[in-house]
Amino acid sequence: MTADLSRRMVLAAPVLLSACADTSVSAAPADVKQGTNSKLLVAYFTRSGNTKVIAGTVQRALVADLFEIRPAKAYPEDYEQTVEQARQERDRGYEPPLAATVKDIGSYDTVFLAFPIWGETAPPIIRSFLKAHDLSGKTLRPLITHGGFGPGNSASVLKSHAPAARIEQPFIMEADQERRTLNTVTGWLSQTGL
Repeated sequence: MTADLSRRMVLAAPVLLSACADTSVSAAPADVKQGTNSKLLVAYFTRSGNTKVIAGTVQRALVADLFEIRPAKAYPEDYEQTVEQARQERDRGYEPPLAATVKDIGSYDTVFLAFPIWGETAPPIIRSFLKAHDLSGKTLRPLITHGGFGPGNSASVLKSHAPAARIEQPFIMEADQERRTLNTVTGWLSQTGL
C-alpha cells in the first residue's frame, strides 16, 4: 500500500506544484489555461484527481491548452452518493449542464479528452461536453481511467456524440485507488464486529 501511495504522490506532485505557482487557474477555473501550442486542447473531467494527473502530464508535455470539465452543479463529495447519482443520470439518459464551455473550440485541431469510467461507460458530463462542442473534423484522443473494469462502452459514446471527429485509439489506465480504499476500509470494518 505504501508503494501505491508514494507512486500517486509522485504523480500528483507536478500538478500540485503547478497549481500553486499559477494562481490564474484557481482565480478563473472555468477558463482555458493557455499553453503555447494553441492547436491542442486537453479537456478533462475528474472526481478523485487521478484523471487530472494524467491530463496535467499530457498538457505540460505538449504545452497544450487545458480545460476542466465541470458540471454546473457539483457532484456530491461522498463517493457512494456520486456513484448512485451517476447511475441514475446514465439510466435516464440525463446530460447535466456544464459550468462552462470552451469558448473557441474551433481553433483546436486536436482535443485530448480525459475522463474516468463510471458504471462501465463515459460519465454523463462527458456526453454533455461532447454535445456542447462541435468536434467535426478534429482529432479526438481519449485518455481513460477506470477502476478495474476497462473502458466499457465509452468508445460507442464517443462515436455517437462526436460522429464527425477522427477518434484515435485511447490511452487507458487502471486508476482505482478510491474504490480499492473504500472496499479495504469496508472489509476491515466488517471484521471489527461493530
